Amino acid sequence: MGAVSALSSVHRALQVLEVVAAAGDGISAKAVARRLEYNLSTTYHLLESLVTDGYLVRLEASRGFGLGPKLPALHDRLVAQLPVPRGLGGILGEVHSTAQAGALYAAFRDGDVVVVAHDDCADHPVPVISDWRGALHATAIGKLLLAEADEVTRRAILDRDGLPAHAYRTMTERDALERELTGVRRNDLAIDRGEFRERLACMAAPVRRSEAGVPTLVGAVAVAVPVVPAGGPGSIADRRSRLERAIREGARRLAAALRDPVSTGWDDGGPGAVRRG
Repeated sequence: MGAVSALSSVHRALQVLEVVAAAGDGISAKAVARRLEYNLSTTYHLLESLVTDGYLVRLEASRGFGLGPKLPALHDRLVAQLPVPRGLGGILGEVHSTAQAGALYAAFRDGDVVVVAHDDCADHPVPVISDWRGALHATAIGKLLLAEADEVTRRAILDRDGLPAHAYRTMTERDALERELTGVRRNDLAIDRGEFRERLACMAAPVRRSEAGVPTLVGAVAVAVPVVPAGGPGSIADRRSRLERAIREGARRLAAALRDPVSTGWDDGGPGAVRRG
């Protein structure tokens, strides 16, 4: 019974952490309790434990709680275990500049996606996805991963995650998704046309590394643009040629960089996400 209780406490603490992360820079204990439907004393206890361990911090009284200093270190340790091409920051910066759209590099890890770095600005923001599980079928990056997986692996991922509807255009039927993935394999390119978020479209190109002479999908370069009605100026259809050229060249350069010893740090901008503008 004690072990079950401990697991329950860990689960609740992680849920508190996720709520604080989603809230931005500061949320009150009452707001956390309300969103999770926990009683206030339990919420205070969990918040204080996370503060003590460095995962959260107390902000000014009116701002409540925010993310703590331990979290970036955890992210850095995760990134150190992933294929991080040398010159990543500079390459993403050029993708951003060429595409005139926020750019990111994501690595694949056993059926999951980890965003390693992004380069964006106020005019060209990159969306934040806190949990890729349940989002693979609705995102350009996720479609690359699903298209590359063999049938058994793909079925296991979809059984695990389901095909939840995130937006009006989300494909929630497997037959429709399989037809889409056939096109992804044929074009070696994936597009999300407002399928994850109504007003956001993304395009992604695969990054592969040769392992024992066999090209293996290890990541993706993607750009994000607003969905514009009827494919007007600024839409993904209107800018397709520029966007595709930018991400394919970025993917090519990152694949070439992965032939060299993989970097576990950052040679342009220090650790953490790359941001410009």
